[in-house]
Amino acid sequence: MMNIKEIQEEIVDEFSMFDDWMQRYEYIIELGKNLPLIQEEYKTDDNLIKGCQSKVWLKGEQVDDKIVFTADSDAILTKGIIAILIRVFSNQKPSDIIDAEMSFIDEIGLKEHLSPTRANGLVSMIKNIKMYALAFNSKN
Repeated sequence: MMNIKEIQEEIVDEFSMFDDWMQRYEYIIELGKNLPLIQEEYKTDDNLIKGCQSKVWLKGEQVDDKIVFTADSDAILTKGIIAILIRVFSNQKPSDIIDAEMSFIDEIGLKEHLSPTRANGLVSMIKNIKMYALAFNSKN
């Protein structure tokens, strides 16, 4: 099992293969198709991420000592963005998620190529993932 840093490095490598942002957007949308989908019954207001322009639902469940995330979005690009975050943080220990560096987002240039509302949404997604980790961490 790869750790958070290794997964982030892998994503940075993948993004460096593309010459322009149109290709990167297409790739993000592709990644969204492999998103571990949240079950319909969890598509509730409680699991809705506030601060996103489109609807994004996120659920974290503790499995042994790790958190497994599922999500969905009604927008294809947003779905891809949350898919990237879930790839990085799902199946990781809460303490590792809390301590995780997020510099890979700047390295792939994601934030600067999103509209301001989408960039805010990205920040909200990360905040929610880290809040799950904090909650599970304090429970243990």
